[in-house]
Amino acid sequence: MMAFDSLSAFWAMEGHGPYVWVCYGAFVLFLSGLALWSRSRRNAVLREQRRLLRLEEAGAPAQAPAAASFSRIHPS
Repeated sequence: MMAFDSLSAFWAMEGHGPYVWVCYGAFVLFLSGLALWSRSRRNAVLREQRRLLRLEEAGAPAQAPAAASFSRIHPS
C-alpha cells in the first residue's frame, strides 16, 4: 500500500516536499564534494610518496615535508 495517492503527491509531500528535496540535494552535493576532495587528497599523498621513493632509490636523501605545528607556544 502506498502512502501517497500519486507521484505528484509524493513530490509535494503535503507542502513539505521543497524542504525535503532541498535537504536531500544538499546532502548528495556535500557527500559528492567530500568524496572528490578525499580522492584528490589520496592522489596527492600517493604522488608525494612515489616521489620520495624515487629519491630514496636514486640514493638522494629523501626529505619528507615539514610537519605541521599546531602549537602556539614558541619556546625561547
